[in-house]
Amino acid sequence: MRPAYALLAAMVVLSACANSRPVQDDEYNDPRYSGAARGVAFGDAGLFSIGQKNSGQQDQGGALGVNAYLWRGTLDTLSFMPLASADPFGGVIITDWYQPASSGERFKATAYILGRQLRADGVKVSIFRQVLQGGQWVDAPVSPGVVSEIENKVLARARELRAQSAGG
Repeated sequence: MRPAYALLAAMVVLSACANSRPVQDDEYNDPRYSGAARGVAFGDAGLFSIGQKNSGQQDQGGALGVNAYLWRGTLDTLSFMPLASADPFGGVIITDWYQPASSGERFKATAYILGRQLRADGVKVSIFRQVLQGGQWVDAPVSPGVVSEIENKVLARARELRAQSAGG
């Protein structure tokens, strides 16, 4: 009997994942997603109408707390580094230390997605560098321009993702 309950629970959990949709450019500034209708337990936008589109409101599904293009662009750009933590609602991505092959240095990155709009100042990246000296990892300065270069790559990837979603 227990396997049947486990299977039922798994089906319920997986069915909740099926309601995804692309993020619209102006979605986060839409007045329909704020105000008195948000958080109502009963009525048109209430608890008993989950997944339905009533009164002109769209189901937000699992919407991110930050711009989806910047979020995905940051993950794609930093994908060569091992991921330590990612908070899509707070907009923070933290990588673990990455050491290039046969190198006496390692790098770590922290990225902050600062808003819900795709803007040039919507992402901030911090890079940390350490070098191996006498068997110990010692903090070292990051080359000038590395942070802005990574931020520019994130923005370029975010624009590319937005263009792909608009065209396809």
